[in-house]
Amino acid sequence: MERIPNSTKADISGLSPFALALQKELANAGLQSIGEFALGGFAVEVASGADSLWAMVRRPKRGGVALRLAYAPGAGVRARMRTPGPDEAMGVVVESAIGQHDVSLRTYGHDIHMLRATVRLTPRVPLLMPYVPRDLYPLGEGDDPAEAKGRVEAAQRGLNGGVLYFHLDEPAFGNVLYLQNLTALNDYFRATQTKPDGVVGGEWPELGYLLPTPDSLGSKAEPLPPGQGFTLSDAFLVFRDSAAPDEAESARQFLQMLGAAYAEIDHPAVHYRDWVGRADKTLGDLQTSPQATEKHYGRRYAHPYTATEYPDSMVQLSLIAAMRDYARWRGEPIALETEFMQGLGKFYDEKRRLVRRYLPDVGDDKDPDAVDSWYLYHPLMNLGRLALGGDEEARELLLKSIDFGIKAAHHFDYKWPIQYKLTDFSVITEAATDGRGQTDVGGIYAWVMLQAYELTREERFLHEAQAAIEAARDLRFSINYQANLTAWGAAACLRLWRITNDARYLQQSYVYLASFFHNCVIWESDIAGAQHYDVFLGATCLQDAPYMAIYECFDSFAAFEYLLKDSGPELEPAARMLVSEYCKYALDRAWNYYPDALPEDLLATNSRNGYIDRKLSFPVEDLYVDGQQAGQVGQEVYGAGAAFIFATRAFHEIEGAPFRLFCDHFILASERTGECAITMHLDGGENCSANLRLIRLKRRKMPRVRLATSAGDELKPQAVFKDRIDFRVPANGQLVLAWE
Repeated sequence: MERIPNSTKADISGLSPFALALQKELANAGLQSIGEFALGGFAVEVASGADSLWAMVRRPKRGGVALRLAYAPGAGVRARMRTPGPDEAMGVVVESAIGQHDVSLRTYGHDIHMLRATVRLTPRVPLLMPYVPRDLYPLGEGDDPAEAKGRVEAAQRGLNGGVLYFHLDEPAFGNVLYLQNLTALNDYFRATQTKPDGVVGGEWPELGYLLPTPDSLGSKAEPLPPGQGFTLSDAFLVFRDSAAPDEAESARQFLQMLGAAYAEIDHPAVHYRDWVGRADKTLGDLQTSPQATEKHYGRRYAHPYTATEYPDSMVQLSLIAAMRDYARWRGEPIALETEFMQGLGKFYDEKRRLVRRYLPDVGDDKDPDAVDSWYLYHPLMNLGRLALGGDEEARELLLKSIDFGIKAAHHFDYKWPIQYKLTDFSVITEAATDGRGQTDVGGIYAWVMLQAYELTREERFLHEAQAAIEAARDLRFSINYQANLTAWGAAACLRLWRITNDARYLQQSYVYLASFFHNCVIWESDIAGAQHYDVFLGATCLQDAPYMAIYECFDSFAAFEYLLKDSGPELEPAARMLVSEYCKYALDRAWNYYPDALPEDLLATNSRNGYIDRKLSFPVEDLYVDGQQAGQVGQEVYGAGAAFIFATRAFHEIEGAPFRLFCDHFILASERTGECAITMHLDGGENCSANLRLIRLKRRKMPRVRLATSAGDELKPQAVFKDRIDFRVPANGQLVLAWE
């Protein structure tokens, strides 16, 4: 198996004054011990130095890490233990000229051990926050940071989760995941007008959290008011005894450790959203609004954005597939979907045998031969969805086009650039600013090949899927280019595992999932306009994008439904939990992309593509964690499928029942066990909760209902409304619903 390379002492380019100060204090016994406690096989010592309070987490003869708990530059610190709370391992108060720090230390876990350090500062005077150095240092031989050898695998990207993941190899301390619970720091960000953009990371051996301060951001200095407490840090340190031997195991451990921290951080409430009503309104606007569609060759096509951009095969097929799902769900055809299908053939290029992005009459301002790598395969994926649902026209078009897709994959050796020419595969844009091409296109390519395999049972398609997944090995946390493509890659790995029974594909799914969740916003922002919408557990659309996007949100949701259906008990429980939680929050969070759900002043007045019409039930493309105006990219007609996808997955018609059932977890199995009874199985995270709601149908009366676990424990409603009954239920297990 591949061995993750270690850093060496020579890799350290230099030590900062802060690292040197810690090195000196540790070498010269300059720290005064305050107290200590055990954390499994780790020993935690809390000690104060000249300007800092520290927690040292050590393994006997195997190194450790030092976590800075409080910092008072030039002010001197006077630390004392206080009486710990009922769930605290230790409480410490630090007095200094700048104010009082209160430090709370908690421990968790029996197999995976975790330390939580929460630090609050109450300033004595209006305090202009000084530069605060990073808070985490690996400790090598003799407690020397300079002697520590290891590797950082992942650090925070932009405003995503404040995650740092590394291993300390010499001494053999093991794997460490650091998560800064940024939700707890919102008051500080608002008071100082700062934001936590890329603040968790660092250069070995100076790692961890860099508190954003006005000076560091070049913004106007806003003092912290005296007498008011502010949380400066809420850090989780999760430990594993040994570093992983390869990227798949490293990814699995990342998910496992992240899951442990996730279980303890603040989880915002989820809100019920009427996606069926939204879907009906969206369908009406698609059918009647002149901003939504236009005619070409006597056929009807969708605008990608409100009243702008040329018809596009990805857009057309995304809407067709979503409307087809909705038509099947409601039990009647949708005329607009039929119209869209009638024009689909015009995207097909008979000469090159491929589905093109644009129609033949596209304007001169577009290069009809230029294609983003993922754009060649996404339309084929939706053709595959339609074909597997029995659509012969879609099947024919897919199988006529698929060989060109294979030819492109072979030309690029399954490592695609950003953009190239369809005519000769000449590269237009090789890589993004970070030097990477579209690293996760192999994931959606593999999924398309597996669809073709399911349709035809031709072994060549299975082999293509395997080759694409194999080519993505060794990318570690660099596999994510675009969130939904990464999600489809994870789903493809699970499907390959089910088909081949080769456990390597199950393991490789963790690499895709780890990269996906590394790119998620694992906190709830209250910065500026973000106070008016939810961002928790959203994935930024690209690896370097400053915003979350609706299309990537609901397309990932759709991919994860397949992943969970293929998973089984062998899937790492933390992976199952994180995927299920992502989907739960997507059903809530995605509502905020719709212009009528946002305050008008939070909508961009100048969009890159077209304009925003609040009367139309089409989502804006972009929401920002730091509260910038939404819709700067535009209002997506091509994202209109979101409402259909969410409605058909979360809402369930029960024949003969006077209500519709909503569940924010996928119901992966159900059985009608009586005339007025149904048994359902949820497969979400252990110790997590799901929301199940019964919504009264029009002109029907809500009956008396009983909801119980398989063990017979009755679940009481969380809330009862005139037209709805809400339950909070275990996210994993069997439920029995009966009514009379």
